[in-house]
Amino acid sequence: MENTSQGTIFGINGPVIKVRGKHAFQMLEMVLVGHDRLIGEVIRVLETETIVQVYENTTGLKPGEPVISTGKPLTVKLGPGIIGNVFDGIERPLAQVAKNTGIFITRGNVMDNLDREKLWDVRILVKPGDYVTQGKVLAEVKETESVNHKIMVPPNVKGEIIEAASDGLYNIDKIIVKVRDGKQVHNLTLVQEWPVREPRPYYHRLPLDIPLITGQRVIDTLFPMAKGGAAAIPGGFGTGKTLTQHQLAKWANADIIVYVGCGERGNEITEVLEDFPKLIDPRSGRPLMERTVLIGNTSNMPVAAREASIYTGITLAEYYRDMGYDVAIMADSTSRWAEALREISGRLEEMPAEEGFPAYLPSRLSEFYERAGRVETFNGTEGSVSIIGAVSPQGGDFSEPVTQNTKRFTRCFWALDKALAYTRHYPAINWINSYSEYNDDLSDWYSKNAHVEFTDKKKEISRILQEEGKLLDIVKLIGSDILPDEQKLVLETAKVIRQGFLQQNAYHEQDTYVPVKKQYLMMDSILRLYEKAMMLVNLGIPVSVIRRSGVFDEVIRIKYNISNDDLGAFDELNRRLEKTLEEIEAEYK
Repeated sequence: MENTSQGTIFGINGPVIKVRGKHAFQMLEMVLVGHDRLIGEVIRVLETETIVQVYENTTGLKPGEPVISTGKPLTVKLGPGIIGNVFDGIERPLAQVAKNTGIFITRGNVMDNLDREKLWDVRILVKPGDYVTQGKVLAEVKETESVNHKIMVPPNVKGEIIEAASDGLYNIDKIIVKVRDGKQVHNLTLVQEWPVREPRPYYHRLPLDIPLITGQRVIDTLFPMAKGGAAAIPGGFGTGKTLTQHQLAKWANADIIVYVGCGERGNEITEVLEDFPKLIDPRSGRPLMERTVLIGNTSNMPVAAREASIYTGITLAEYYRDMGYDVAIMADSTSRWAEALREISGRLEEMPAEEGFPAYLPSRLSEFYERAGRVETFNGTEGSVSIIGAVSPQGGDFSEPVTQNTKRFTRCFWALDKALAYTRHYPAINWINSYSEYNDDLSDWYSKNAHVEFTDKKKEISRILQEEGKLLDIVKLIGSDILPDEQKLVLETAKVIRQGFLQQNAYHEQDTYVPVKKQYLMMDSILRLYEKAMMLVNLGIPVSVIRRSGVFDEVIRIKYNISNDDLGAFDELNRRLEKTLEEIEAEYK
């Protein structure tokens, strides 16, 4: 690293230090702090002093120690070796850190982000004389069995290729292509760098009209999310945010998963690090880690690194998006990230806004969520970054600032409910408080790929659940016996929808993932039963008689009894239900 400038520490306040001396630091520049060369970032430049936030523990730092400029912003290295790796908040590989320092991480670990010794089998796709522009694919590397890594021309580089290596085994520092742009020659290797706080460029945005299919019925049917969209999962302690994100990571139809454990408890991150390598990718039958990147930043790690980890994750996601992949990034949890902002803001003695959070909390949240999107890349492919951010409001209070501001920048809100979680209803997404603004954009896709009546059935299911919500308020006051049979049938059908459709068992072979066509047929069977039963009720037949026939229980069990491959069984089921109801009608006539 080039030492372009130097200052001296004269004040230390936790991760925030003040620097004085003859220096010319730039805003958001990366610096090396103290004799241990801790990594820091310039966050305020004044006439006589510079404020730096340090991404490592500042215990033992003393006034008078040097602060050295690197001349560049906080960047990440982008190249083969990212997939399957586990990084900390500033892209240091934790396995390498453990090898260097033991299981207790020491300070001042300036190390290679990616393995510089490993040889990759590189296939060169260009030749001398070719003219290339940013994003053009120069070579391909088989990064894992599941991911073909494309080596691209870095942004803002273009020109004629004057030299190109032949196919072979190379490490990431090997110059594979030389590009001449006028008098300047760019030496391109397998790796490029990018500042984490700056969004990577793309050709243009595409409409969000393709859903991110997750196989979770309550999401795909009632509150769908578009590829390239942004969703929030807010929920109090123990409501299943992490479990829901694990299900999405495993089953969502994204090519690459980036999981950012931002400020979560150490045992939760440990669970993720132990569970993910064991998970089998249902698409390939190989380990899920072959298309996953983990960024672990526990709550006892330095608070400033927690703030950086979100940007590190989204930059890695954008890099794979530029290759033409659909990437899903799970941020767990943005509340801890906002708390890091609050702590640093407090140490900077900035004027606090609501609940002590800084006044710029909304703009920081928007900077993050606006980096989601489905785009056409510079190499002519389509790629997307879908952001799923968990929010952990204290006491489950959704009116607090992080949840409220997140709602402004996401179009999908999956509100987790403590009462549902305690009754073991998973995913514990509350169908009254949740919403998706992608419904209209995705309706054409569902009509073409599931069924032309998919949207109509979904609206009817939502209507029954909304009506149940109103009726339950009456039931609490006067009991259910007083209700007319039409309303009793609504309650009975809503119970079938809740237990047989919305509730899903992550550990059951048939129920953990459900294709969209089966989701439609399940809705269809429930609504057929409702319509036929309503006809019987209008004839004067009590709901209790229909309930005793067992038809409601049979429909609840279809999620287990009908396999995902045997959708023809729904015709037989519907005939059986209709026959039972006709027998009840004949008996009463």
